[in-house]
Formats: sequence, structure tokens, C-alpha cells
Amino acid sequence: MTQTSYRLQEIADALGASLRGDPDTLITGLATLQAAGPGQISFLANAAYGKYLKETRASAVIVSPDQAENSPTNVLLLDNPYMGYARLSHWFDPAPVAPPGIHPTAVVDESAYIDETASVGPHVVIEADVRVGAHVAVGAGTIIGARSRIGDHTVIRPRATLAHDVSVGQRCHILSGAVIGSDGFGFANEQGAWHRIAQLGGVELGDDVEVGANTTIDRGALENTVIGNGVKLDNLIQIAHNVQIGDHSAMAAMVGIAGSSRIGRHCVFGGASGVAGHLDIADQVHLTGMTLVTGDIREPGVYSSGTSADTNRNWRKNAVRFRQLDALARRVRELEKKSKG
Repeated sequence: MTQTSYRLQEIADALGASLRGDPDTLITGLATLQAAGPGQISFLANAAYGKYLKETRASAVIVSPDQAENSPTNVLLLDNPYMGYARLSHWFDPAPVAPPGIHPTAVVDESAYIDETASVGPHVVIEADVRVGAHVAVGAGTIIGARSRIGDHTVIRPRATLAHDVSVGQRCHILSGAVIGSDGFGFANEQGAWHRIAQLGGVELGDDVEVGANTTIDRGALENTVIGNGVKLDNLIQIAHNVQIGDHSAMAAMVGIAGSSRIGRHCVFGGASGVAGHLDIADQVHLTGMTLVTGDIREPGVYSSGTSADTNRNWRKNAVRFRQLDALARRVRELEKKSKG
């Protein structure tokens, strides 16, 4: 979108929303309920912010039908206001649009194919036999290794690194500092010395995948590491070699997945949660923040581990009790046997 203002009816039609109010109201931007002023549109997706709805100065608000009567201004009615906001946010995105073409400072191997609609920024390095699809944007300083494939409409932000034999689907978004296809942590031990194992696989990213800043996805040892369609990875995540992540799963910052684990579809992992190696996690598993998984999870649901923060005095007492649990369990079993006898 290149316009600076839109009629409210135009927005309603695009979002499939019902409009209550003036269809000719001009909208020039997005803002929160608290900060919005005339000409801006806001949204209410979390009931905790409902207290701001009656006082908003926004020219329009995207709300669910049950909140419509609480709005003092024009409303767009949607069952999922947050999705409406998400779609509308792209209309007002100020990020510069990369122009087609290859910057003169870019280094592109003569065997690489770059679609004429793609944009290759300053100081990009594209190695042999790479294919870059239509309307791809490759940010400054990015490196794309030999034989890699970048699908149409994918955006790679500045200073990302894609090693050799990485396949990226369509409409993916790879943020700065991400490293895709780095060597997995593979070593063999002989008499106390570690010997590096060559990592022979690659990495496959499906369509509509997001990879956050400074997230790393290791290449496979023999077969590929595979990230399914629609997967969303936050910043500072580590995906080890030969991991498979099912379609439409999402992981918050600092999650770690050890080698060869298989994560199901539609899973959600909270921040700093971790999965040990060679495990199978079922579809629709939700890990709360900082959960550590050390065994297979075969049923969907919400899983947690660890204890919440407490005063140091209480934590130290409880830590002692945790160490006593095994002995306590044995004593309970002995007492149960005696009571039955």
C-alpha cells in the first residue's frame, strides 16, 4: 500500500468487517486506544484494555460485536479484532520498499540466477548455483551459500547468513543476524578427544516461515533439518541438527531444541523452554515458559516444569525438601505396606 489515507468503508470492505458509522471518515494511521487521535484507527482485542475504549479519541475502533456499544466512535465489527489489526498494520508499514535490481557492490557468482524483480542490497554475497525467486528482497551484507534456493516474495533482512544447500520457501521472513545452515554440534569421542563429524545434510524451510534475529538453525548431519510451513521462530532460538518442526508451530525467544527431536504441528513453546534430543512431541502441545522436556510427549495439552520465583529463604527450604522426596516416598510405601498387613 502506498496511500497515506483510506476511507473507512474501504478498510471495512478489505477486512470483511461490518461498519457502524461514517463510511467517508479518513484514516491516516494506527494507534493504541490510549494514544490514538483523530484520523487514526485502533482496536480492542484484550478485555483488559476495555477500560480505555470509552475514552478513546480514535476516529474508528475495530471491536468484536459484544463491545460495539461501548465505543464512542465509528466501529468496525469483527469476530477477531486482533487479526483485523494484523492485516491493517501492513497498510501503514513505514519500512522502505527495496527496489528491484542488484546493487553494484554486491558479489554475485555468474552461475547464480536472480529474478529480475528481486532486490539484492549492498555488499551481499551470493555464491554459485543459488536461485533467488521473484520479488525477493535480500538485505545489505547478507550471505547466501552455494546451491541455496530462495522462494518468491521472501524477505531477508541485513546481515543474515544462509549457508550452502539451504532451501527457503515462499513469503518467508528472515531477520538480521539469523544463521541458517550452520554446522550441527556433531563430534565423536575417542580416548577423551573429540573429533568433528562432517554435517552432510541441509536445511529446508517451508512457506510463510519467520526466523527471528540471531536465531540459528543447524544443518542436518545426514538428512535435512526441516521447518514446516507457517512456523514462527522468535529471536535467539537454537534449532539443532536434524530437528523437524511441524506446520504452524510457534516458539518464543531463547527456546532450545536439541538434535533429532521431532516437534508436532500447531505447537506453542514459551520463552526459554527446552526439548532434549531424540524426542517426539505430539501435535498441539503448549509448553509454558522455561519448561524443560526430557521425555516424549504423546498427548496434546499444556505442559510445565520448574517452580515459580520465591524469596530466597523459602526457595532454599524447598530445595532441601525436594532432595528428600525420594526418601519420603520410600517411607510412605513402607507405611502403606504395614497398614495393609
